[in-house]
Amino acid sequence: MKKTVAFHTLGCKVNQAESEAMKRLFREHGYEVVDFTEPADVVIINTCTVTHLADRKSRQAIRQARRRNPGAVVAVVGCYTQTAPEEVAALPGVDVLVGTRKRRDIVALVEEAARERRLINAVGDIRGATEFEELPLDFSSRTRAFLKIQEGCNQYCTYCIIPYARGPIRSLAPGKVREGVETYVRKGYREVVLTGIHLGLYGADLAGGINLARLLAMLTTVPGLERLRLSSLEPLEVTDELLAVMAENPKICPHLHIPLQSGSDKILKLMNRPYTRDEFSRRVQEARELIPELGLSTDVIVGFPGETEEDFAATYDFVRFLEFSRLHVFPFSPRQGTPAAAFKGQVPPQIKEERVHRLVELGRQLALAFHRRHVGRSLPVLVEHERDRETNLLAGYTGNYIRVLLEGDDNLMGEIVPVTIIEAGEEVCRGIRT
Repeated sequence: MKKTVAFHTLGCKVNQAESEAMKRLFREHGYEVVDFTEPADVVIINTCTVTHLADRKSRQAIRQARRRNPGAVVAVVGCYTQTAPEEVAALPGVDVLVGTRKRRDIVALVEEAARERRLINAVGDIRGATEFEELPLDFSSRTRAFLKIQEGCNQYCTYCIIPYARGPIRSLAPGKVREGVETYVRKGYREVVLTGIHLGLYGADLAGGINLARLLAMLTTVPGLERLRLSSLEPLEVTDELLAVMAENPKICPHLHIPLQSGSDKILKLMNRPYTRDEFSRRVQEARELIPELGLSTDVIVGFPGETEEDFAATYDFVRFLEFSRLHVFPFSPRQGTPAAAFKGQVPPQIKEERVHRLVELGRQLALAFHRRHVGRSLPVLVEHERDRETNLLAGYTGNYIRVLLEGDDNLMGEIVPVTIIEAGEEVCRGIRT
């Protein structure tokens, strides 16, 4: 019988992609991947550490894995392990520790632990990392492919632990990026999503003058590629060069996710964000002038230490003025090991909750307004391979990231089809094929 391995993944899309890559490594070594709820010979917990709550969820998953699988090898991987290896090693039932490097060796490390029945600690110092860790391409998703092309962050925002967990910026060589895109196209993927921890700084560590804009221009020449989508970009990295490339190439999806975090210059400075609200606003206006169809989503942190009602009002008004198409709101969570955790002026939880509620409601209004502007228009929609759970209708996304439901046969799944928007809602729109 095949050995079995189960995964439990916490956190961001980069983590999700890395877990899928590790699953492929196990499959290549003869393992069967089973659900986390099933018995397994090996259990991998891919952790997150972006908040103290993420740490707690990681610990809960580790304990759960050991209870369900008393004889399994339990490996704890990822950001939490990287930042707190001693804490993770002290948890009962942990057999293997791997941080945000050496994940390509995960199978060998697990099998070493199984043979020797001792704790294997493969967590190294991430601060001096210079090479991009290449992992296998992920073919688990049938609709769109995720290609990680950048690792690490040098920004050190005062609330963020990620630079300590992921290390300095490293980029995948442009030739390797192109090879990955070409492979996904050969496998039949219509859309490739480029991901990274600090994606906008792609190429800053490479010779030859490559940057994200020039990489995109090169990738649009890949034969058969229909859609290229970017994940999150920092505001000042949305350059004139990048916008020009996006505007000139219809293969690049007209959508940007640009984290704002706050609309108060005082709070932005305390966060160590390297821009002002005016600079952010100018970038948005320039993007919309060049890309009229642009969908623009963002992240906002509410209740950062020192945030007064006036600071929150500045954020609220700024978000309303910029008319984001989608808004992700997070209450500030003190993260041990970051400067902001020790800042004075911590905002009481009940005030944070009330501000989050107000901003979430604004986000719903803005999303509905954005969707209504598209009623009566025909847009290309990439249809997912799974139907919407609530309605059993086909579901897909436009290039500017509007979720659309429509009637149709399963043979449309994975296809890009023209759809006319006939009804707008806060979360989704309804459409018909045109």
